[in-house]
Amino acid sequence: MRQPGYADNNPFNLENPSILDIAPPEPKSLEETGLKMGLLSDIALKYLYYSGTGTGMSIADELCLPWTGVIERVVDFVAAEKLVDLRGGKGFGRASVEFVLTEKGREYARDALTRTTYVGPAPVPIEQYNALITSQIEENPVVSREELLMGLSHLTVTEDLLDKLGPAVNSGRSLFLHGPPGNGKTSLAEAISRMFGGEAYIPYCLEIDNQIIKVFDNLNHAPVPLEIGRDSSGRRQTFEMDNRWQLCRRPAVIVGGELTLETLDLIYSESARFYEAPFQVKANGGMLLIDDFGRQKVHPTDLLNRWIVPLEKRIDFLTLHTGKKFEIPFEQLLVFSTNLDPKELVDEAFLRRIKYKIEVKNPEQDTFREIFERVCEAAGIPYVDQAVTYLIEGYYKPRNMQLRACHPRDLVALIKDAARYRQIPPALSKDLLDQACEVFLVDL
Repeated sequence: MRQPGYADNNPFNLENPSILDIAPPEPKSLEETGLKMGLLSDIALKYLYYSGTGTGMSIADELCLPWTGVIERVVDFVAAEKLVDLRGGKGFGRASVEFVLTEKGREYARDALTRTTYVGPAPVPIEQYNALITSQIEENPVVSREELLMGLSHLTVTEDLLDKLGPAVNSGRSLFLHGPPGNGKTSLAEAISRMFGGEAYIPYCLEIDNQIIKVFDNLNHAPVPLEIGRDSSGRRQTFEMDNRWQLCRRPAVIVGGELTLETLDLIYSESARFYEAPFQVKANGGMLLIDDFGRQKVHPTDLLNRWIVPLEKRIDFLTLHTGKKFEIPFEQLLVFSTNLDPKELVDEAFLRRIKYKIEVKNPEQDTFREIFERVCEAAGIPYVDQAVTYLIEGYYKPRNMQLRACHPRDLVALIKDAARYRQIPPALSKDLLDQACEVFLVDL
């Protein structure tokens, strides 16, 4: 149940406890759900069709809506329409009574399944979703310099790069990471996603024009438990809110070569007859990383044109298979990462809409040595600075090769492979280093 002071006491160990202050309230009536009786009764009938029987409370649990004032009205409706029969119960009241479909109810359920096979938590109307997503943006916590340093502690990042990343992360808008391959752009973006602290409310699904759009998925959303304890009967008690929503860690959605224009709109399943939300909707309230930008099957210009309006207006437009278009918030940090020349990928009009353009450059020698030392420490190999000098003077400079941040990791891995084959301890010896370089630093 809901009590004052949760944000102050923080009993759930939230990174941003004030998010509880804007929790969507539990609906007290059918009207407050924003949904029609027909849609809710369809889901209830389909649930009973698949499960065979169910109590009033099990229906309420399945739809993630309260029994009192909401599901009791749905049950009253389907009972009055002679779609369900009472089978008996273990307690008093209709909440504990078991219901079973009548033959008429089974026909109605089969008819409902022809419209959509969806069974599960009741959807959130798009209007309620838009309002909450917009309001929770104001609750996003600020990432301090200390938190940024901690989040990037496993990487070697220059002060200059750090001071550019900080404001970009806190802007919550857009970021373009570019530079030569192998210098940690993806690692930086993934680290940003992990440090993207705080929580966000994610609905299980949305409703618009009686169409259902599935949003929550276990790959991109990590639920945050809000359990208070258990009552005298052992039933779990949780923070009181609209359970059609799930409080999650702020999402970080990462996509690469699989990105297409089609996956940026609603994905309709002809067999299931409901929609899967696109990447940017799943990322609302968090971060969307477009990795290896420019290497997708679709031309970069087409993808960029798709982003222009959302970046400018902070809203996106999606289309139902019926042709109806609707607005949805576009509230996330959008990160592009590429090792291709930005001038060949984007035009000035698009770059103007990307607020932060940060180049991740090749490491200087001092940084390269620091990376090498950290990699050796992690691998349990003694670091020898003279060995790195030999590597730079003997291989990189004669071949005019550029230093890359990923090379120490790759070379040390090859040294370990060679040492294991020879059955000797791995070390930065000239012999093992030469063997690693001869197979790795080749001119192709």
